[in-house]
Amino acid sequence: MAHDHAAHPHHHDHHHDHNHDHGHTHGLGGHHHHAPKDFGRAFAVGVVLNTGFVVAEVAAGLWFGSLALLADAGHNLSDVMSLLLAWGAVALAKRQPSGRRTYGLRKATILASLANAILLLVAVGAIVSEAIRRIAEPAEVAAAPVMIVAAIGVIINTATALMFMGGAKGDLNIRGAFLHMAADAAVSLAVVIGAGVIALTSLYWLDPALSLLIVAVILIGTWGLLRDSVDLALDAAPRGIDVEAVRAWLNALPGVTGVHDLHIWAMSTTETALTVHITRPENTEPDAFLHAACEGLQERFGIGHATLQVEMGEAAHCRLAPAEVV
Repeated sequence: MAHDHAAHPHHHDHHHDHNHDHGHTHGLGGHHHHAPKDFGRAFAVGVVLNTGFVVAEVAAGLWFGSLALLADAGHNLSDVMSLLLAWGAVALAKRQPSGRRTYGLRKATILASLANAILLLVAVGAIVSEAIRRIAEPAEVAAAPVMIVAAIGVIINTATALMFMGGAKGDLNIRGAFLHMAADAAVSLAVVIGAGVIALTSLYWLDPALSLLIVAVILIGTWGLLRDSVDLALDAAPRGIDVEAVRAWLNALPGVTGVHDLHIWAMSTTETALTVHITRPENTEPDAFLHAACEGLQERFGIGHATLQVEMGEAAHCRLAPAEVV
């Protein structure tokens, strides 16, 4: 019997490892593991192309008097920043835990998203004040050159967005990069159309009006990013994980009579952690139970880093049992 018992957890261990890898390749963690490989080039190309384009756009905006081009440059610059932040965050998330930083630098990915969102809001303020002034007294705009510059922007941003398309589902940072680039392409397209209308009608107020529209696009995009980043920075459960569903699932495990002190939070923009106390009076096959529970959490909810404390006594004996105790 002893031999059988020894073999049993070992077998489960092996099974658990296999599944963990499996989860990492296809589950939420998948992009995290491959992100630096797949997206390193995408980040590098995106940053170089977009930085060059921002410089060209600022120069053209000032030269041809187009606020819409300057607003678009602001939008693109914020994207270069966000690409750099996201790229850095992906690299930081790979760093091994050391010393006091037992999570490594994973949280950097969340702080990067937060910094990025705040940065965008600052850029928006500057553009809005200038646009309001320009609507009151419209200045002449050279429409044709503005159209050409913005058209180049459409091409660059579409190409960059396509490079990030694959990882957009699994990682908040890659999703941020993808959404930014896609929005940029749309915004540059709006500038092309606006300049075309100006060329035909000489309605110069369209240019600052268009820049306000671009600001609205930036705000809409940033708001979601800001909200998600703040949530994750405050250790809220990641969007897409239903805490009550996890609680119910744990409660339904064999032999479990109660679940308390459940915490779910994001370790990075791709990895989720969970800690929980489980009351299981009989606690038969303890190792097998733990492995099955951790495997289930990974497969069903994408929670790859679970820590379970099993208590055989009544929950009343645990000082963390009351709901109001965190």
